[in-house]
Amino acid sequence: MKSLITGYRALVIGSTGSIGSACVSALNADPGCSGVSELSRQSEPALNLEDESSIARAAISVSSAGPFHLIIDATGALTIDGQGPEKSLQALDADRLMRSFQVNTIGPALVMKHFIPLLEGKQRAIYAKLSARVGSISDNKKGGWYGYRSAKAALNMMLQTAAIETLRKKPASIFVALQPGTVVSGLTAPFVRQEDCLLPETSARGMLDAMDALSVSEGAQFIDYAGLPINW
Repeated sequence: MKSLITGYRALVIGSTGSIGSACVSALNADPGCSGVSELSRQSEPALNLEDESSIARAAISVSSAGPFHLIIDATGALTIDGQGPEKSLQALDADRLMRSFQVNTIGPALVMKHFIPLLEGKQRAIYAKLSARVGSISDNKKGGWYGYRSAKAALNMMLQTAAIETLRKKPASIFVALQPGTVVSGLTAPFVRQEDCLLPETSARGMLDAMDALSVSEGAQFIDYAGLPINW
């Protein structure tokens, strides 16, 4: 990450997932990075997106390693309670919709609440959240995937709103929603041929390079792993 100061400090939330672990590896290999803190459902303390108290404890546990110049939230879920995304209105189920919003919108918003305060405030710093192209309202041409699409669209709004608020006090900060591409993982395996997917390492390297090239804006930005902008 050439745009951050030498010796920058990074934090990856969701570090045991395919993309999260690839980001950790890439950051550990960067000589400009002085250290990478990791949090996940398996970390100690564990971070559970459906339990705000666990999010708060996790933030406290890494606070001494900050402030961070780079925070990546790589959490999220496409399959809820063993069920994939809905293909029709008739497939909508209230409980599954609530779970999708809890994991993909509410939980990440509470992560912002507890972790944005740990973002470096005087120097260039980046807060990145894995989103999805299907969360773009203007890009929705096929329909379907009701809960996942809606939860990601709501997530993007949460990030945009948090960015506007935070930039008043931390004007050198960058907030970005990232489309990682379709990556080889347990999440994508039921829906896409894995030979048609990106390797996690390719996605992670692309996203880090894309973030490196971003300039400060008035709010959050929405880009893919190649650095191309996506319409909200």
